Amino acid sequence: MAPLTQAADLDITIQNLTSGMSFTPILAVAHTPDASLFEVGEAASAELQAMAEGGSLDGLASIGATINADALANPAGGLLLPGMSTTGDLMTADGNTVLSVVAMILPTNDGFIGLDNWTIPTEAGTYTVYVNAYDAGTEANDEIRGGGAPGTPGMPVPPPLADAIGENGSGVTTTSNNMTVHIHPGNIGDADQAAGVSDVQNTVHRWLNPVAKVTIVVN
Repeated sequence: MAPLTQAADLDITIQNLTSGMSFTPILAVAHTPDASLFEVGEAASAELQAMAEGGSLDGLASIGATINADALANPAGGLLLPGMSTTGDLMTADGNTVLSVVAMILPTNDGFIGLDNWTIPTEAGTYTVYVNAYDAGTEANDEIRGGGAPGTPGMPVPPPLADAIGENGSGVTTTSNNMTVHIHPGNIGDADQAAGVSDVQNTVHRWLNPVAKVTIVVN
C-alpha cells in the first residue's frame, strides 16, 4: 500500500490495555518521515525526558510546532486509566505522512508508551497498531515517590493515584544501566506499602507488552 502524500482526516483511538497502569496526557502527531519524537537505541532528547519523567507535553508539542506537525494533545482530558479508551480527530497537512504517539506511564520513573513514525495508509479504512512500553533511559528505576521534574529521582504521583502507591520505599536501584531509549524492563514492586524497597505494588503495577492499542480510522 502506498504511503500517504496528501492531507487526511483521521479518527484516532488510544486504549490502555494494562490492568493497573495509567497514562498521562497523550500526544499524537502527524509529521514528515524525516522527523521523529524518539529513536530506539539513542539518547532521549530533553523534551522526551520531560514527558517520560513528568508527563509534560510542552517540549514535544513545541518540537511539533517547529516541524509543522499536526497534533492531537490530551484527548482524554487528563489521565487515561487502566482499560479505558479515548478518541480524537486529527486533520493532517500535505507531507505529514507518519504518525507518532507518546504518553508517560504511571507509576514508573521514566516509562512511556511509544508509537514511532507509523506510516499513514492512503486507503480509507480502520487500522490497528499495538504499542509497547519504553524506558527513556534518563532516570534510575528506583520505584519510589518523588518529583516529576527532569533529573529528580522518584516517580510523580498525581492525586488520583495517591492511595494506590506505597510510601517509604528505600529504592530498587540508584543507577540506570541503559541510558538510551529501550523497551522498558517492567516494574519490580513489592508487597509492602509502608516500607520495603519499592512504592509500587507488585500485584497491581505490572504489565506485559503491548500496553496500548491505537486504532486509526482513515476517512
